[in-house]
Amino acid sequence: MIMGGKRAAAVVTISDSTFAGTRIDQSGPAVKLRLEQAGFSVSVTEVVPDEIPVIAATIRRLADGGGVRAIITTGGTGVTARDVSPEALRLVIEKEIPGLGELMRAEGLKKTRRAMLSRSMAGTRGNVFIAALPGSPKGAVESLDAILDLVPHILDLIDGNTNHPAETEGRSNASR
Repeated sequence: MIMGGKRAAAVVTISDSTFAGTRIDQSGPAVKLRLEQAGFSVSVTEVVPDEIPVIAATIRRLADGGGVRAIITTGGTGVTARDVSPEALRLVIEKEIPGLGELMRAEGLKKTRRAMLSRSMAGTRGNVFIAALPGSPKGAVESLDAILDLVPHILDLIDGNTNHPAETEGRSNASR
């Protein structure tokens, strides 16, 4: 039995300045609130620096620990030298789901052309869903909203439930 249940989640903020205490984390709390609004229990929140080994070790520890079913990171998905979240997650993720990164960028593009600069991504490790979101609170929540309705189905698939409910036209969160 998974401690915390199927909707137990962790939020990891990846930011040198937040880790150093020189900036207040705004994206982590925004993502946590959005997950809770969607029925997830966020049992873990952590802040780590933009360091590939630290990010990878944190995600590996959380995914393999059995306490959460979803890990959502925020930060480090841009194109600066210190933006290394996708590289770190690719060391940990067993199955990348490229369509989710594409969906986050496509939805973001409706609001700003800069969304195309995001290297947001998602995948799975064991029975855990993992997604890397942008570092801005607005970008993080909008990216999460783009994929959030798919997460329960992904968790069902990871658990071996391959029954596919009839899909209706459009997205369930299109009215937001």
